[in-house]
Amino acid sequence: MRQNVNQEQIEGRIYQHDLKEKVTGDRSKYPGTKFISGTMDIATTEDDMNVLTVHYTYVTEMTSKGKPNQTYANLKRIIDEGKTIVADGHDAAWKVRTTPSLALNDFYPQGQDQLVSQMRNEGGFVSIVNDLNPEGVDRNKFTVDALITQVNRVEDDDGDYAQIRCAVFNFRNDILPVTLIMRNEDGIRYFEELGVSQSEPIYTKVWGKIVNRTQLIQNETESAFGEAAVDTRQRRIREWVITGAQREPYSFGDGGLMTVEDIQKALQNRETMLAEVKQRSDEYYATRNSSPAPKTAPAAQIPQGKFNF
Repeated sequence: MRQNVNQEQIEGRIYQHDLKEKVTGDRSKYPGTKFISGTMDIATTEDDMNVLTVHYTYVTEMTSKGKPNQTYANLKRIIDEGKTIVADGHDAAWKVRTTPSLALNDFYPQGQDQLVSQMRNEGGFVSIVNDLNPEGVDRNKFTVDALITQVNRVEDDDGDYAQIRCAVFNFRNDILPVTLIMRNEDGIRYFEELGVSQSEPIYTKVWGKIVNRTQLIQNETESAFGEAAVDTRQRRIREWVITGAQREPYSFGDGGLMTVEDIQKALQNRETMLAEVKQRSDEYYATRNSSPAPKTAPAAQIPQGKFNF
């Protein structure tokens, strides 16, 4: 399988962060290694309303080649000196530019066998900058190679949109089943007319913007007299909204690009990984609850030539 594109650029002012400097323990492969982990929230708009979270799992002080890691140095500066919108106000907050990738946080809630896979922005370089790109898609953009298997039109209060069910790939070419969104009517028709299915997917490049929006939900309870009771709550929605696609899709099945066998192998690897995640989750909760961990079922076999993700 070729190396697939999975790129994001998120830039703006630091809204808040929980970054921490840590040291690996004695059981680590490399004990005593300094690293930084945590999250950084970045306001990509001048009204501070579109706030995107970037996750850092393991950023070491030195690179694999033994050189100082500039991203570590910049995150350390943010920990020690950085100013945020929450603590110091919009104008004082530091400006940053990051280059994460679209990733999945896969986990099993306690006592449940149902997998939860949350899309998120993971890792990449971090730069502290003096100036930002003009407000717009360049502050919150993504570009991915995607294997599309489903296009579902949905109606809501904001009008029709399409859920583009597909797989993208990380730098290791691990398969990541995700749902992208299309809100432009011409774009919806374009994807609908591709005629994609689980047995006949389309492999192409798409790009767009990452949006974290607030949806107001109102529930009204009628009263026996007087005014009705109205309960309003907010729901935060994170969407990867497609704004464009390359004119000609890739040739799926081409041995130099991507084949059915490549996806079969990637899906089997994912099932194996998820089985390990489930086992670790069961063992963790069993230890915490002082009860034996249940046995984990073996990874499922993937049917040939039909991709249900």
